[in-house]
Amino acid sequence: MTTTEVVKLYGAAWSVYVRIARLALEEKQIKYSLVEVDVFAASGVPKEHLERHPFGRIPAFEHGDFRLYETGAIVRYIDEAFPGVKLQPRDPKARARANQIIAILDAYAYRTLVWDIYVERVVSTREGRLANEPKITAALPRAAVCLSELTRLSDDQGFLIGGEVTLADLYAAPIFACFMQAHEAASLMEGCEKLNRWWRRFSTRESMSRTQP
Repeated sequence: MTTTEVVKLYGAAWSVYVRIARLALEEKQIKYSLVEVDVFAASGVPKEHLERHPFGRIPAFEHGDFRLYETGAIVRYIDEAFPGVKLQPRDPKARARANQIIAILDAYAYRTLVWDIYVERVVSTREGRLANEPKITAALPRAAVCLSELTRLSDDQGFLIGGEVTLADLYAAPIFACFMQAHEAASLMEGCEKLNRWWRRFSTRESMSRTQP
């Protein structure tokens, strides 16, 4: 297998996890095609997509005849299989910290910041339905813990970990692109100065513009 083989990413442009994979491809300057897949179609997950991802989720990934699913596996493969900037710190402690941040985003922040706050506050309005206020209220304490920990763990050297972009930034950015649209974000981000500075810088990157849903 060579790095010049065709790279395809299957999923929806609006998806946080598809955007994470796209950011990795963009930061590595890899040519790829995004093949749109609607896993919420009325007819169900397309049959051909279930062959790529038996759990019916997105993204799925192809590099030539090599197939992968699960975002963590995809972005680490992208980093290790292709030349260019390295998205995983070489220092064991920095790498562990980046992985810790990714785990927090995966396990706690994504559901809380995106589904419980952004979807209920922003998407519901866009779709003309009432927000689930009790759900939002219940999410606020967990959101505060997530933001406090992400602030504490980041080292304020330009990126979340160190002076170069890492997978931790690529996981966080699509989540924050959603969350920061909710009016609750303003009060929740008070006191999170390191995180605020990071978001102001990272949100203007070319890779973010090119992956805007």
